[in-house]
Amino acid sequence: MALPAKLQNDLKQFQRLQQELAAVQQQRLQLDLKVREVSHTLEELKGLPEDVVVYRPIGGLLVRSKNRQEVEGLLTEEKETAEVRLKGVERQENHLKERYTSMQQELTQALQSAGVQPALADDSESPPSES
Repeated sequence: MALPAKLQNDLKQFQRLQQELAAVQQQRLQLDLKVREVSHTLEELKGLPEDVVVYRPIGGLLVRSKNRQEVEGLLTEEKETAEVRLKGVERQENHLKERYTSMQQELTQALQSAGVQPALADDSESPPSES
């Protein structure tokens, strides 16, 4: 049984939404990891003596910094930037999850109306959530 063109188009949009949601979730995980890593580095740095020699990465090189405070400042700025980006990605992810759920319900109803048993209705197709 062939599906109406609109329903086929809606299913393609739903698949694109799934892919977009997965990509945003991956981005969120990477940003979350970056924030944790920088936080851990800052904690380790604060435990070091003031006069310790510290290097910082510039591209593929490690360059000796002027002092520990310089590196702390750079890392703090990097952490704040990552946190802002993380919040934006989390908002985007939540918005996509809402769209996903709503589109899933609409497609399930449309497929049932067309006499097709939707595979979208089972729990394995709920919005992907990676913690």
